[in-house]
Amino acid sequence: MLRIRIIPCLLLRNESLVKTVKFGKFGYIGDPANTCRIFNELEVDELAFLDINANKERCEPNYNVLADIANECFMPVSYGGGISSVAIAERILKLGFEKIVLNTYSLTNPSLITEISTAFGSQSLIVSIDVKTNFWGKQHCRGRSGTENSKRHPVDWAKEVQQRGAGEILLTSIDNEGTWSGFDIELTRQVTDAVSIPVIANGGAGSLQHIGEAVKIGHASAVALGSMVVYQKQGMGVLVNFPDEKKLKAVID
Repeated sequence: MLRIRIIPCLLLRNESLVKTVKFGKFGYIGDPANTCRIFNELEVDELAFLDINANKERCEPNYNVLADIANECFMPVSYGGGISSVAIAERILKLGFEKIVLNTYSLTNPSLITEISTAFGSQSLIVSIDVKTNFWGKQHCRGRSGTENSKRHPVDWAKEVQQRGAGEILLTSIDNEGTWSGFDIELTRQVTDAVSIPVIANGGAGSLQHIGEAVKIGHASAVALGSMVVYQKQGMGVLVNFPDEKKLKAVID
């Protein structure tokens, strides 16, 4: 078994899976339940699903789709999008999801982090930190699928979410997401070195070398993959896949 978790991170839009580039333009990937079945066959250890519309449209999660996903997946699954209360978090956990992912509503109502952590344990809560760099090189945390600037600095916010009870951080570079150009290693390192909870590096992976850099230089505890696990190669068609375990061990061990 790999010592570092490698997590396919899949994006929901309505009832379909899509893949975005820099949180903007997206391409259709396929049916969520069918994709789960493929990852079951590939014996993936963990999956994450993020709804990119729920927060923007200020609506609750699509519970029917989530029930289908939970029923199909043999591995632990996390979900984020539209979670604005403890009651919604509880409903999702009762469907069979192991972890809740908070972003937008943690920024607008930070006490929700503590409420969910207290109710279900910190191990059930991931706080997603989406970071965008502005024209002057300053980085801020964004909400509502990158459309709202919280003006919070990612390192300061990471420290706060840890203090409030988050069990993990999903750290995404909006500028790198979907580009195949590699993770924002400096951002990853700054955040991982500032907190003691696990940090999942996300946004930009395009090769095994990028995964190794996130772990060895960025000090990430886990790595989330998007494009690499839903496309054949950059610029080529959809192919749900997962990197070879021996090749992964070679770059992260």
